[in-house]
Order: sequence, then C-alpha cells, then structure tokens
Amino acid sequence: MRVAVVPGSFDPVTLGHLDIVGRAARLVDRLHVLVTHNPAKAGLLPFEQRVDLVRRAIDRADIAGDVVVDALTEGLLVDYCTRVGAQALVKGIRTPSDTEYETSMAIVNRDLAGIETVFLIADPATAHVSSSLVRQVASLGGDIRPYVPAVVADALQPDGPRRG
Repeated sequence: MRVAVVPGSFDPVTLGHLDIVGRAARLVDRLHVLVTHNPAKAGLLPFEQRVDLVRRAIDRADIAGDVVVDALTEGLLVDYCTRVGAQALVKGIRTPSDTEYETSMAIVNRDLAGIETVFLIADPATAHVSSSLVRQVASLGGDIRPYVPAVVADALQPDGPRRG
C-alpha cells in the first residue's frame, strides 16, 4: 500500500492546502493530512480548532481517496511516518524560497528514516496564498473568503466578510 503524509500547521487551512491534498490523494492509496504543532510559533487558531477545520474542509471539498486527518503535538514527523507506514512526505511548493527551505528538511528526513519527500508545485490560482497572508488579511478585517474554505471563513469571520 502506498502511504504518504502531508504535514503542516494549517493555521488556517487554505484553498492551496486543499489543492495539494486533493492532488496528493490521487497519487497514493492512503493519505494522512497531519496537523502539526510548532511551539516556536504563536498560532492564530487553537490547535484543536485547526484539526477540526482541516477535517471539515476536506470532508466538504469532496476529495477522492482514503484521506485521514491526524494530529502531531510532539515528536518527530518521521517517527509518525514510520508508525503509519508512510513511504513519502508530500510538500506543496509555492515559491523558490519554499524549495530551498523544504530541500534541507527533505534531506534530513531521508537521513533520519528513509522517508522520501515529493514536491507538488502549487496551482497558479492559489500559489500566492499562504496561511500567514490569510492571518494578516483577517486580522485587518479584510475578506478572506477567496483564499480559504467556507468553514474557515465562517470561523474567522462569523459576521461575514468585512472590508479593511
């Protein structure tokens, strides 16, 4: 069975994330979407809410395939991959700087546990969208609906879109 993991903080999950998840799900028999916690970062959304929003967004996106949403709050990503029998990590690449950053991590993950990393190039329609951009727009009262699934927009802007 071909198993892969798409890890991320998903703070919040964006339409770009869903595009990568949907495309990755078509490449493997089982895909684990792993919400990770980075204690060095102050997140916008509580961890449990991020996990819930990822689950709901994937369910509503009608992504085909065996997709499991899970959470990792401590330990190494590669240890999780080994536990679930994953052969690969899937990472979305939006910019050249993403490639540089992710390449170093891919080499370390392969060295630590033999886990390969597969890079999927972002769809041009969502390549400009990042969680940090969404957080900034939301914090300033802007309309994030073009960039996130409806469940995320509803959670962050319960009274509807606002103009900044």
